[in-house]
Amino acid sequence: MSWTKKDLLGLEYLSKEELELILATAESFKEISSREIKKVPALRGKTVVNLFYEPSTRTRVSFEVAAKRLSADVINIATETSSVKKGETLIDTGTNIQALKADVIVIRHNYSGAANMLARHLDISVVNAGDGWHEHPTQALLDIFTLKEKVGKIEGLNVSIVGDIAHSRVARSDIWGLTKLGAKVTVCAPKILIPEGIEHMGVRVTHNIDEAMRNADAINVLRMQFERDEKAVFPQQLEYFKTYGITLERLEKAKKDIVVMHPGPINRGIEMSSEVADGKNSVILEQVTNGIAVRMAVLFLVAQVADSKKNEFTH
Repeated sequence: MSWTKKDLLGLEYLSKEELELILATAESFKEISSREIKKVPALRGKTVVNLFYEPSTRTRVSFEVAAKRLSADVINIATETSSVKKGETLIDTGTNIQALKADVIVIRHNYSGAANMLARHLDISVVNAGDGWHEHPTQALLDIFTLKEKVGKIEGLNVSIVGDIAHSRVARSDIWGLTKLGAKVTVCAPKILIPEGIEHMGVRVTHNIDEAMRNADAINVLRMQFERDEKAVFPQQLEYFKTYGITLERLEKAKKDIVVMHPGPINRGIEMSSEVADGKNSVILEQVTNGIAVRMAVLFLVAQVADSKKNEFTH
């Protein structure tokens, strides 16, 4: 199949075939990062703008590296030093970037739905790099890409997602992507961190970490987002680690080849021990590496569609 969307806003909106196309495109791009000259001219002459309203290291740098490896020009806008501080709205910021003839905006925003709203107002491509508690599609894609690379398939796998499900846009995107590709997903957390009605997304819920790990082929451990705990209802950090932290002792009860994942940044000694994070089952750094190939694929695909739409208007 061919890609037809000018934007990537969330995995909820993608079909199984579209997910598979992104993964296949990422696979073809991964080899570029092992070359002596890590560059192809696929997006030469294009401009990618990273518009981040929230702090980010891995995602912003990964998108920048991905764009540069495709030979695009990259502009990073830190909103704390931009006209946003003067009261400029998101739509005005986006339309001004479009007027500057940029081709793709990669946006991270603290409000759910911000990327969708921006995309509705622009002709250029919009890629969601995380919006509120809604979705983080490229993180889920790189999680799935890494898991498939490690195990050889997604269909039929048992994947457990453990941690701060309630505040996690990664969890939502992972659930959409994994279930569409045929995985069985279990979510595990204290009751206070499980969103009401999440079963309707096709997942199983447990509050017992040993049960979540027992038959899992992979476990994706989420960061505890203590900065979002406005009402101080989160479990105490040491209490959380004791009850839900991934330790070598817990791994020994799981499948021998269980894949351990984490979207980062890791709170060592809270979500998992350092021995697990750096151990033989961990693919955390592989996830970071694979993020470049996945984001190259996404930028390439959406830019091609935006180009074809421009051509429709000019002929």
